[in-house]
Amino acid sequence: MLIPDIIIAIDGYSSTGKSSFARLIAKEFGFIYLDSGALYRGVTLFAVEHSLIDDKNEVDAETLVSMLPEADLHFETDSEGSKTYMGSRCIEKEIRSLDISRKVSPIATLPAIREFVDRKLRELGRKKRAVIDGRDIGSTVFPNAELKIFMTADPEIRAMRRMKEMEGKGEKVKFEDVLANVMERDYIDSHRKASPLTKAADAVELDNSYMTLDEQMVWIKELIADKFGDTDVKK
Repeated sequence: MLIPDIIIAIDGYSSTGKSSFARLIAKEFGFIYLDSGALYRGVTLFAVEHSLIDDKNEVDAETLVSMLPEADLHFETDSEGSKTYMGSRCIEKEIRSLDISRKVSPIATLPAIREFVDRKLRELGRKKRAVIDGRDIGSTVFPNAELKIFMTADPEIRAMRRMKEMEGKGEKVKFEDVLANVMERDYIDSHRKASPLTKAADAVELDNSYMTLDEQMVWIKELIADKFGDTDVKK
């Protein structure tokens, strides 16, 4: 399938399946996949392991920022796709836990942390042909991205998806706790001072409450064909 050398920016609410969708797009079109949320979660895990965030989610931001270079957060790709590493250690499982989910928003609101993650993403995406998902990719990190998508879904559906994902990894969680976390993250992400979650003016909205991944892929292939014209993405 042919597709121009572009940046595809995918923003939206938590647990809308942005990462799964972005990974599938990258695989389909031969793009690289950059998971901004995983970087924020990696920073949060680093903060937890170095006692730089307490039980009240108070962050020692100055120390955290000064220590971040030694975290060596990056992505590595294997036969299963892109995974997040801290040095030589794969941290995919740890960063998806409910404990990290509860602490990631306070970390992600810090301007210095956002600058750190933004710099990493811009460096990794400078050659284009990349799919990046997050909260402010189209509005702040890559404002000139050629294709911007904003994903949304019903909060209870998102909470159910998140709970099933966590249960699949062996975690025992209550639906009420997961839903509360989803709603809290929505509020924090939408009201933070630094790059709040917002739909870019030129983004196309995708409500995938009742869509499968296959249906979403049909949707984006048609969108790309309409937007960029002479490609064979529908074949």
